Amino acid sequence: MIHGTHNAEVDQRNENIWISINGAFFRRNEAKISVFDSGYLVGDGVWEGIRLHHGVLVFVDDHLRRLWTAAKATGIELPFSKDALITSIHDTLNKNEMKDGVHVRVMVTRGIKKTPSQDPRLTISGPNVVIIAEYKKASSETKRKGITLFTSSFRRGQPDYLDPKLNCHSKLHEVQALIQAIEAGADEALMLDVNGFVSTCNATNFFIVKDGAVWTSTGAYCMNGITRQKVIDLCQSNNIPCFQKNFSLYDVYSADEAFVTGTFGGLTPVNSIDGKAIKNQSDFSFLKQLNDLYEELIVNESKS
Repeated sequence: MIHGTHNAEVDQRNENIWISINGAFFRRNEAKISVFDSGYLVGDGVWEGIRLHHGVLVFVDDHLRRLWTAAKATGIELPFSKDALITSIHDTLNKNEMKDGVHVRVMVTRGIKKTPSQDPRLTISGPNVVIIAEYKKASSETKRKGITLFTSSFRRGQPDYLDPKLNCHSKLHEVQALIQAIEAGADEALMLDVNGFVSTCNATNFFIVKDGAVWTSTGAYCMNGITRQKVIDLCQSNNIPCFQKNFSLYDVYSADEAFVTGTFGGLTPVNSIDGKAIKNQSDFSFLKQLNDLYEELIVNESKS
C-alpha cells in the first residue's frame, strides 16, 4: 500500500458504487467518457474534492466558489447553478445511500471535441460533469506516522502561464514532481517557487512551526487550498501567531514542526524533509492544537 496524504482505508463498498455522468448513473466498472472529451485530450477541465460528514457537504460554499472561479477563468460556461450542482451531488450520494465518511470528486470538462485539438471552438457539446462519491477515510497510519517530503527541482510556476491557484485537470507538472520525490524515497514532493522560496507540495499545502509561530507561503505561487485557509483562519481566531511569508529550505530544515493540509487528509504531520528529521523540541505542539481545532470545525460545520 502506498504511503501518503491520499492513502485511504480500504472499503469494499467502493467496488460497486454508482457514478454520475451528466446526470445518468453507471456502475463503477461501466462508467466511461468519450476519448474526444476535452479533459482527456488536453487536460481542459476543472474539479473539486468535497467531504461528506454526517450528511453535510463540508465547506461546500467555499468549494463551489472556487470551482465557479476556475471555470470562469478558463472560459468554461457552466449551464447550471450552484444549487443545481449541489442537488446533483446529493442525488449521487442518495443513489449510493451514503451518509458519512465520503469524499466527493466533481469534475467538469469543456466537453466533447469534433476532433483531437486544443481549439475550444471545436467543442461540439456542453460541459461534461462527472461526480464520483467514494467511502474514503484518511489512513490513521498516515496520521500517526506522518509523511516524508523531498524537495523537487520542478518549480511552482508564474501565474502568467499557469496560475498555481487554478484547480485544473492539467496536473502533469505536479505528477513529475511527485515521481521525482518517490524515486528519491520520499512520500510526496515539496515544491519551491520561481524565486527559490518554499511554496507548496505537489497535492497539498505546506506549513511549518518556527520561533513560536505558524508559517506558510505568501500564497502567490501555491494552490488556494480551502483547508489551508481554514487553518489560517483558525490561527487568527485563536490568537495563534501565523505568518504568510517568504521562507527558504534553511528555515524548513530547522523547523520545530511541519505539516501539510488538504481536503481529504485534513492536517498531516511531516517528519522528514530531504532526509532531515523534523523534531519538536517543545512540550507543546501547534500541530496538535490546530488539528483539534480543525476537527472541531468540521463537527460544527456538520451541525449547521
